Amino acid sequence: MILVVNAGSSSLKVSLFTTDLTQIADGAVSNIGGASILTLNDQSADITAKDHASALQQMLGALDQAGHKTTDISAVAHRVVHGGAYFSEPARVTPEVIEAIRACIPLAPLHNPVNLLGIEAINALRPDMPQFVSFDTAFHATNPDIAKRYAIPDQQYAQGIQRYGFHGSSYANMVSEFGDALPDRLLALHLGNGASLCAIRYGQSVASSMGYSPMSGLVMGTRCGEIDGAAVLRIAHDLGLSEADHLLNKQSGLKGLAGDNNMKNLLARSDANARFAVDHFCYWAAREAGSAIVAMGGVDAIAFTGGIGENAAPIRDKILDHLAFLGSVDVHIIPADEERQIARDAIRIQSDSTS
Repeated sequence: MILVVNAGSSSLKVSLFTTDLTQIADGAVSNIGGASILTLNDQSADITAKDHASALQQMLGALDQAGHKTTDISAVAHRVVHGGAYFSEPARVTPEVIEAIRACIPLAPLHNPVNLLGIEAINALRPDMPQFVSFDTAFHATNPDIAKRYAIPDQQYAQGIQRYGFHGSSYANMVSEFGDALPDRLLALHLGNGASLCAIRYGQSVASSMGYSPMSGLVMGTRCGEIDGAAVLRIAHDLGLSEADHLLNKQSGLKGLAGDNNMKNLLARSDANARFAVDHFCYWAAREAGSAIVAMGGVDAIAFTGGIGENAAPIRDKILDHLAFLGSVDVHIIPADEERQIARDAIRIQSDSTS
């Protein structure tokens, strides 16, 4: 079996897959370091988990009690947000890989450190267990330099200031799910509380709406999306760096426009602010889509994934209305399953190393 681990600052999510990619368990530990709650499938229990290693140990025990023999786990695969310029594909965990992930902490200071906690927890509990990592950024490493580079001096570029793109495991899963039916030029939209789109040509990312961070591009639940750098400087001048960061990442987007980042709630409302927020979300998704279509030299199909992309037909329809000038284009809905893709990555690396 393959155990997929997604470590957050005070949480730990796990999914258990057989090697044919059948998911057989799903669980989480929340509020690590406090009054923790362990959830496995439909069952929940209060636990004491002082750190991620303790949380993971108790999750493994819960899996055993539920009839999943954790001694049959052959590998653990982790989500890591940022691979920087180091990683263009998933990797097996080695001391060198750990140091490279650590070197990317300045690029993702809130995420990479806690992603490392999951790896360290497994090392502490089962040091001989093979571990693998999949990066949110790696799928976009195939973007050409002209798409990745900002028009800034070499010194800042050398310090890692460039477009990286995110939601990579989601887009990789989409490519895997299409299989041989993958369109040559696919406009892919991952729409959820975090939202992005990707131009996928012949199975590879050639452009992403997200950039140096997951803040840019489409309007999102609480992130502003595309914004002029001078406006960011003005906000930072007025509020200070920390408050500006909080405002642009946590208080903007749909929440900033209509006071709510839940698209289902906004669609149920009839007030002007809610309608404007929905229209704003769809308009800018379509605007960014035009840019992605240019990057591919056209489009053969459009695919939606993510909570909004899969479940909110009115949003899909509004975006497609903006793109009606394209003529007849196939539209697909692909269920998001980043965990399955992360397990798929681990299985592939294991297979390649033994073949």
